[in-house]
Amino acid sequence: MLYRRMPIEVESPEQLGYDSIRNNLSESSYTDAFFRDIELDSADPNHPGAFNLRDLVLCYGDHAGHPGLRQLIVDDTSLKKDDVLLTIGAAGALFIIATTLLEKGDELIVVRPNYATNIETPLAIGAAIKYIDLQFEEGFQLDIEKVKAALTPKTRYISVTHPHNPTGVCLSAEEQRSLINIAEQHGIYLLVDETYRDMVFGEQLPIAATHSERIISVSSLSKTYGLPGLRTGWLICRDQKLMEQFLAAKEQIHICGPVIDEELSFRYLLHRDKYYDRIRKDIKEKFTITKNWMERQTHFEWVEPQGGCVCFPRTKDKHTLDYKLLLEKYGTYVGPGHWFDMPDHYMRIGFGWPTKERLEEGLAALENCLIAR
Repeated sequence: MLYRRMPIEVESPEQLGYDSIRNNLSESSYTDAFFRDIELDSADPNHPGAFNLRDLVLCYGDHAGHPGLRQLIVDDTSLKKDDVLLTIGAAGALFIIATTLLEKGDELIVVRPNYATNIETPLAIGAAIKYIDLQFEEGFQLDIEKVKAALTPKTRYISVTHPHNPTGVCLSAEEQRSLINIAEQHGIYLLVDETYRDMVFGEQLPIAATHSERIISVSSLSKTYGLPGLRTGWLICRDQKLMEQFLAAKEQIHICGPVIDEELSFRYLLHRDKYYDRIRKDIKEKFTITKNWMERQTHFEWVEPQGGCVCFPRTKDKHTLDYKLLLEKYGTYVGPGHWFDMPDHYMRIGFGWPTKERLEEGLAALENCLIAR
């Protein structure tokens, strides 16, 4: 396999250095949590929920992942914990899926723009990609007929995201059902990256994998909960034969996940409702700040997102921002369009990660930088 470094990773803020950015509007997740934010049950041995992290055995963990965490992920659904495989972030899940389902010469259909791993790993394998390019002028809506037209006997799966990264546009229940029907009728798989699912602003669709054995859902704790450092992701699929292959891939890559990460993730999700109410309120307030700015200024336009914590505006005159000037003079960093194989007059703005003050300052800097050209 011929690996290439992806621009979105080469130019990521963690590689650039967080201390070099004042207004970081490039992040695709909610504000990073602290270790102290995770509520560990009492270390009192007489407490019914007694747990002391110092007593955790640093052994090989369950190869499929922490059983309690896998069950929490599918609580209140028709899915079972055996339908869940924990991975090293959602990126790990996407790598396992691509290397399991694809061989050189196979094809997949990818909605674009898209997260780079959904594209680069298949290309490294030698697979061919049929792109379904979303258009700003069409509200970044998915055209199901274009998906059907892209199918060939070599197609192995269709890759979509919901809510979409980087636009924040959501699939409707009807669009999801149409995609499921295509997968079932053609004997292929539908990969639904649902890392922003808990951030949908309106009615939330069920986990996609609940609908069919032909669907693979992917998610993580990185985006909604601001826990990218725990590297806890997962894939969900009801096809147990395929899940056995996914497990085999995971075992050959790293055997099992880090038991500390999985235990902390389990403890966090035990109190998910407590954290989520605060996160959801904060994202709503930051989205309102971003929307109000979009309505006030006159240089940028967007398709208003329906979920997630990112958006993908562009300059109205298609002039490319001076991203170097934006950072060096205005201390502001956004994700340029080329991170997503798009022209650089597009940009991804992450409104969920910065504080409200830094968000407002960063948005003003975008306008000032464009005016100063």
